Amino acid sequence: MKDALFGGVNAAVLTPMREDLSPDPDRMAAHCRWLLGNGCNNLAILGTTGEANSIGVGERLTLMEGLVERGIPAGKLLPGTGTPALTDTVLLTRRAAELGCRGVLVLPPFFYKNPSEDGLFAYFSEVINRAGDGVKYYLYHFPAQSAVPFTVGFIGRLLKAFPGLVKGIKDSSGDFANTRGYVDAYAKDGFEVYCGDDSALFALLAAGGAGCITAAANVSSAVGARVYAGQGTPAGEEAQRVLAAMRKAVNAAPLIPALKALVARHTGDPGWATIRPPHLKLSAEQQQAAFAAFDACGVSLARAA
Repeated sequence: MKDALFGGVNAAVLTPMREDLSPDPDRMAAHCRWLLGNGCNNLAILGTTGEANSIGVGERLTLMEGLVERGIPAGKLLPGTGTPALTDTVLLTRRAAELGCRGVLVLPPFFYKNPSEDGLFAYFSEVINRAGDGVKYYLYHFPAQSAVPFTVGFIGRLLKAFPGLVKGIKDSSGDFANTRGYVDAYAKDGFEVYCGDDSALFALLAAGGAGCITAAANVSSAVGARVYAGQGTPAGEEAQRVLAAMRKAVNAAPLIPALKALVARHTGDPGWATIRPPHLKLSAEQQQAAFAAFDACGVSLARAA
């Protein structure tokens, strides 16, 4: 897809923690700079991989502001602003717009299960009407976690009500037929579809999707960039095989702790392994398995500054 606002490779950025478990904007900014210098087009912060739902609203605001203060271009940031509370979602979204972010990634209100389509539509309508048109809205579809799916019909209803504002979706369903369904229905109208599964990137680009927003991109962004640059070519297809292997490797242990352990290793900074409960650091055995699986992919990470 041409002209997508966040087209290409987007890392679902990890959130580093200090020893007292408070978020560390200095480490995070350094990691963001590394990602932008190693294949990432943009940065999806404060999502699932970023432990956002373990982080309070005030802390999220501090991180968004802290990254911009530390020189990370706001236009490169796609903050996750969706919460179960309408007013918190509006507050985070407004601040993202004030900082200069071009878009926000919004989960459905995920605590109350099985909302009606009318209820879900009312929630998003309130968010958009209250937070305003200073940003584009990207839906975050992760039914395994939220248990609140976005149907093709529901998306069509939002697009009709808020033309030009509801701009795209990240599909973390892991079901490529579902992802492809969004593309087939709405990509022709400029709706941007991103996969949350690195294994699907090459196929999604061929179908007319915009790119990926993925956890593994914290360590695989350079390979993802080769897939994006080589879309539709044998070189891109070969890079996709490596990218899929890297995704499988980081899932050899619990995902977020494994990614933090890998970043700790390549930065030489053991503090990166710190993580908020309920997540836990990897055991020695888990870490060994994760490192061995990753190293078997044959990709060396560029040294972090």
